[in-house]
Amino acid sequence: MPDAARLMAAVCLAILAFVVSEMIKPLMPESTAFGYFTWLNVVIGILSGWVVMGRRAGRGITSAINNGLTGMATLVFWGLFVQAANEMTRLAMRNRYDDVFEAIVAIFEIGAEYGLVMIDLGVIATLIAGAVLSGLATEYAWRTWR
Repeated sequence: MPDAARLMAAVCLAILAFVVSEMIKPLMPESTAFGYFTWLNVVIGILSGWVVMGRRAGRGITSAINNGLTGMATLVFWGLFVQAANEMTRLAMRNRYDDVFEAIVAIFEIGAEYGLVMIDLGVIATLIAGAVLSGLATEYAWRTWR
């Protein structure tokens, strides 16, 4: 059921996904073609906010902060998974894998490599601060517009 808390969570995580995606671009090699990288992460942020954070609003301030951190963790997990699967598909179209199992394992290997790129103080600080603010904003929206 649509409500203000779900909308606020979706908007907050979409903004967080956009900001962090733009922060990650300079950390990648110069030859990287990003394509729909940022916009795909924004869609993942909208879905994570709506589904994960929005339905858990209204449980207090401490739970709001935990809700924001959970939403951020969901955003990072699905973002890494989707981007790694996209890269695996690109490599599979160039016949880099011998069988299906090797391609599936490559998703996790590529995701781990992308996760190592994300280990940057600015990125981590932005994710944590954005998660806390998103959780508090979602809680505020739930309390104000019930």
